[in-house]
Amino acid sequence: MNVHEYQAKEILKRFGVVVPRGIVATSPEEAKAAAEALGGPLCVVKAQIHAGGRGKGGGVKLARGPQDAAQKAGEILGKNLVTHQTGPQGRQVRRVLVEQGLNIERELYLAMVLDRAQSRVAVICSSEGGVEIEEVAHRNPQMILKETLDPVIGLAGFQCRRLAFALGVPAPLIGKMVAVMQGLYRAFDECDASLAEINPLVITREGEVVALDAKMNFDSNAFFRQKGIVALRDLDEEDPREVEAGNHDLSYISLDGNIACMVNGAGLAMATMDIIKFYGGEPANFLDVGGGADKEKVAQAFKILLADAQVRGMLINIFGGIMRCDVLAQGVVDAARELRVTVPLVVRMQGTNVDEGKRILKESGLAIISAETMAEAAEKIVKAVRG
Repeated sequence: MNVHEYQAKEILKRFGVVVPRGIVATSPEEAKAAAEALGGPLCVVKAQIHAGGRGKGGGVKLARGPQDAAQKAGEILGKNLVTHQTGPQGRQVRRVLVEQGLNIERELYLAMVLDRAQSRVAVICSSEGGVEIEEVAHRNPQMILKETLDPVIGLAGFQCRRLAFALGVPAPLIGKMVAVMQGLYRAFDECDASLAEINPLVITREGEVVALDAKMNFDSNAFFRQKGIVALRDLDEEDPREVEAGNHDLSYISLDGNIACMVNGAGLAMATMDIIKFYGGEPANFLDVGGGADKEKVAQAFKILLADAQVRGMLINIFGGIMRCDVLAQGVVDAARELRVTVPLVVRMQGTNVDEGKRILKESGLAIISAETMAEAAEKIVKAVRG
């Protein structure tokens, strides 16, 4: 789960990380009032969406005074902001963060991430802040510094100091830099984050170390103990179909193709998408109904898949273990009748009660195309969609 920049900064602030003063606004009038409350000759108006690259997309603007802040907010609010992370469709801006201007001396990069190769948390930093870390890794990989953390003691003081000196932080500011690193680590650890990133982390001319921008992602497996984090969820920033799927305990991810997939088991779902592409098709989604799906869950899965206007065909690939093939077949027949499915529908089933499942499909009177193997199923659905 992602959160907005202003929410990430509120979290970091609780753990002692210094952040600029800022106020969230949802209208030009609120932006003007926010700039007046902040004072100072300059402020920054920043679009709040769950995507990076906002500056390049025109979502971050410098404002000189309250009236200018209102104008800049008006240019951003309601706009479909397109960045390299939103895709061509962009994302609508519903709120902006009006933030005090700072006298920036240097920009750094700092993040806590999961190093899956080491099965440990790692701190990554670079003197090349303010740009995407992927660009730095591509152009100047030697500029990226990394420390792997001991899971027992966490981020040690000597590691912070070693990184701070390597970044060229002035000696009088080493203590402040260490405090930011420790605070970021505590936020990452105690909030069950999967990513905590400050880019840029700035050193001001007044000698402060400030998180100018922040991004945090959280592990959904820990939501049972992170109620405060879950409360920050913004459903407007998520695909409505993915939200609806989550409400019915379905694992769904929207893709760009036109062949909808309904599968039980994540591994089988990935293999199904692969074989569709092998035969020249494009999967429209990842959908895992799980091992214990019943007729109601199958019906909900149908509704979610067919809500995608791009879908031109559907492939159901089920291995009946815990989930019985006859239950799945009846769910497919009931859902297809209720929703009046008009796109080609290919069903491939194997496993528990498969013969009964095939009988239900055959006697349904519906135009359901059966297949024995995954390869046959993929070939048939791709051919049906093209034809």
